Amino acid sequence: MFKKLRIGLGIVVLLLAGFGLITKNFTAQPIMMLSLSAFILVGGLDELKNGRKRRGFISIILSIFVLAVLVQTFLS
Repeated sequence: MFKKLRIGLGIVVLLLAGFGLITKNFTAQPIMMLSLSAFILVGGLDELKNGRKRRGFISIILSIFVLAVLVQTFLS
């Protein structure tokens, strides 16, 4: 289940990032950052499920950081 979700979120992130780079239109950047955060969170949960606690917790903390940056961009 995690693998399909990671692939789907990865494709969404790549498409939105590519769209922004090619068109220089960054209106979809918050959606891309939210998808990136979800991608990293799912990866962290998968790592925890596989018994790699350190990598899992680092990924979850990184996901929270990306969400914090997203909130910061909305507030400014």
